[in-house]
Amino acid sequence: MLHKWKQEFLYNFKSITYFLGINDTSLMVNPRIQHRPTICYRPIKPSDLETLERIHSDVFPIRYESEFFQSVVNGCDVVSWAAVDRSRPDGQSDELIGFVTARIILAKDSEIADLLRYDSSRVDQTLVYILTLGVVDAYRNLGIATALIREVIKYASSIPVCRAVYLHVISYNNPAIHLYTKMSFNCVRRLHGFYLINGQHYDSYLFVYYVNGGRSPCSPLELVTVIVRCMKTGLKSVAAKLMMAKVKWPKGNETRGPVLTQNKRMTNIECSGLEYV
Repeated sequence: MLHKWKQEFLYNFKSITYFLGINDTSLMVNPRIQHRPTICYRPIKPSDLETLERIHSDVFPIRYESEFFQSVVNGCDVVSWAAVDRSRPDGQSDELIGFVTARIILAKDSEIADLLRYDSSRVDQTLVYILTLGVVDAYRNLGIATALIREVIKYASSIPVCRAVYLHVISYNNPAIHLYTKMSFNCVRRLHGFYLINGQHYDSYLFVYYVNGGRSPCSPLELVTVIVRCMKTGLKSVAAKLMMAKVKWPKGNETRGPVLTQNKRMTNIECSGLEYV
């Protein structure tokens, strides 16, 4: 069932994370920039509204409602970080060149509750959901997007009850997929038809980064342990079948040795309750 905040915000809060600032080359000067940038990060503020709306319009193939931008610049249920270039010679050293927006939600109400091992008796446990992430064209390939994601991870890690950071990425955004994979996000699910853009549906990948002891319901080590246990159980079952096989002696005066016959029905061993992600 779609929880309340999804019902209210899903139509304009879906995170498409449609950025291209993906390379860790912070010391490289982009040819389109005539100076060596000094990138700094700060919270987004009300004076950023016009620039924030313009960058979203330039970067994303979908349109966001004005309520979304008001929530971002005023910090209403949204946390955000802005990237600025303090070395800009045009007097715009505090103007946005990149941004990330995120939202804190309760773990029990999230769409990844089944992909997260947490104490369900504690209703205060939370997640951080990345809504949007973007870098202006002239400042891409400088490592800004990576730094913005790290700010979100650092923020989530500072909240003791937070268990993960997660987001959606449109299926054809290979640079973003590569970036999140490189940053140790786990791709846990593919959602068919998640985005509707210009009348066409597109799939989405769901990525999760676990913090503060959060993890998937079945870790790789646990999965291997269960598989080995199942294999051992299977071998023991087969051995028991052989030991219990009936001994049949041939009729008449034949002197041939005993014939071992095994029960035709073999035990089916199933390992249920595992989710491969």
